[in-house]
Amino acid sequence: MVPILKSDEDLSRIYNRSQLDMEDVRTTVKDILNDVRKNGDKALFSYTEKFDRVRLDTHSIAVTKREIDQAYSAVPETTLAALRRAKENILAFHKRQIRKNDIVSDNGKTTGILYRAVERAGIYVPGGKAAYPSSVLMCALPAVVAGVPEIIMVTPTGNGLNPLVLVAAAECGIKKIYKVGGAQAIAAMAYGTQSVPRVGVIAGPGNIYVALAKREIYGAAGIDMIAGPSEILIVADKTANASYVAADMLSQAEHDELAMSLLITDCEELAKNVQKELDERVKALPKAAIAQKSLSALGSIVLVKNIPEALKIANTVAPEHLELCVCEPQKYLDAVTNAGAVFLGHYSPEPLGDYYAGTNHVLPTSGTARFCSALGVEHFMKRISIVGYDRAALMAAADDIIALAETEGLRAHAESIRVRREKE
Repeated sequence: MVPILKSDEDLSRIYNRSQLDMEDVRTTVKDILNDVRKNGDKALFSYTEKFDRVRLDTHSIAVTKREIDQAYSAVPETTLAALRRAKENILAFHKRQIRKNDIVSDNGKTTGILYRAVERAGIYVPGGKAAYPSSVLMCALPAVVAGVPEIIMVTPTGNGLNPLVLVAAAECGIKKIYKVGGAQAIAAMAYGTQSVPRVGVIAGPGNIYVALAKREIYGAAGIDMIAGPSEILIVADKTANASYVAADMLSQAEHDELAMSLLITDCEELAKNVQKELDERVKALPKAAIAQKSLSALGSIVLVKNIPEALKIANTVAPEHLELCVCEPQKYLDAVTNAGAVFLGHYSPEPLGDYYAGTNHVLPTSGTARFCSALGVEHFMKRISIVGYDRAALMAAADDIIALAETEGLRAHAESIRVRREKE
């Protein structure tokens, strides 16, 4: 049974829930990355055979057009139509994130910013415990909107190719899909192999090996974030429906044994009713064993005096998903400072964001919402600074620049200014 806690009880297991401090896994990941970096396809194929029990070579690593066509034949028309409607919603939302170049000239001085997309992006799509076509849309479409010329995708195929994953990739315009996964696939995209091209940015969720691999290769390529297990925190008052709240908590608990499902409420009656609903509903889930382990590890109900106190705890937790199941939820938005995504009211459950609303479901976890944001168009773009002074503008600033450079002991910096002044 999920425990009911008081707000003044020790919540450190929730606050300090990072799942990435696993030194044994990190050592294994480093070995894989170094091997792929040095030996390219040879190492990539070896690890794929070892971990996924799939034998590949340079001719079979890429998904073929025939396989894409077969995937379309296997997807029901109603599912394809739903996927396309979700795609349009995601595109529409992310188009609102497009940045415009900003260059200003005044009195001989020009400064500004150019926005440029990376030349190639890599999308990682899990294929272990479950396959997520929705993650294909969420990762690829912001790159499409950003104007990335080439997007590649990797996905493990130990459990076979998921037709809807392939169809989702095709719908996003992805031309190259590789049948590899795990840390070795991250290494291939970061460093390049004979078969897999090097990319500028890697995006997409994965298991602990994938997450740690992304952490290790940062610098060789950009990454979206280091995502851990799924999380939901629900702030609810007496107007909330216990069945709705319990169902939403279980929507994350079924993802992973390490997922976090947390309710914070000022209503003791709701807390007890949700506790009962969880016990009943979890038994009926196809993934009941996973959900029960998740609830035992990081499932909690916290009783507080009022909603502002609940939001203070929520900001400390900095959850991936924050649901405000309260009366007039919008009036509490100003109090929210740390969350990956916020869901307003009793009819905005977390799965709405996972699949359909258009906002991105690749979100910061493990408290990183304190400084990290949802995956978006900006993750696939670079800001390039522009500086242009004419002679008069430079001479007006010369003394200041020389003084600052010499204060830092950088004589050559000062000379690059001084020579222009003295030469003319």
